[in-house]
Amino acid sequence: MQILEDADPDVVALDGLTLVLVGIAWECAHAAPPEVTFPQTRLLLILDRLGRVPSSRLAAAMGVNASSVTRLADRLEGLGYVARGRDERNRSVVTLEVTEAGHELVAQVLDRRHAALGALLDRLPATQRKAAATAARRLVHAAETVPALGPVPL
Repeated sequence: MQILEDADPDVVALDGLTLVLVGIAWECAHAAPPEVTFPQTRLLLILDRLGRVPSSRLAAAMGVNASSVTRLADRLEGLGYVARGRDERNRSVVTLEVTEAGHELVAQVLDRRHAALGALLDRLPATQRKAAATAARRLVHAAETVPALGPVPL
């Protein structure tokens, strides 16, 4: 692993953790059928947490432009995982929500992710497991205070 000479060792440790967590997220996204891509799975995970929202709000939560959400949602709607609707107050606003089939898919992905994370935590002694979970909660809380970093589910 290439480490910069002046790199903060705590930052290097978190960078290593990033690789592990992204790897778990990537592997667990494979609980989705082969025709559902990683970006589409990410959209479903985020939309499932947000509930029925305008597509522009989903785009903002994902950190992508609206046209990207439209393309991803088109495919997911065709597969029966997402439904489009209209805002009652402004009929020009397109809303998106996860269908029952989409909720089932999200549950499969999250079950697989939670099992992988649990297996990782099980490799630690109880005191280290608790410390890791406490540190994770603190990092998530710290990220919530930085708009560009706020937690967006994978």
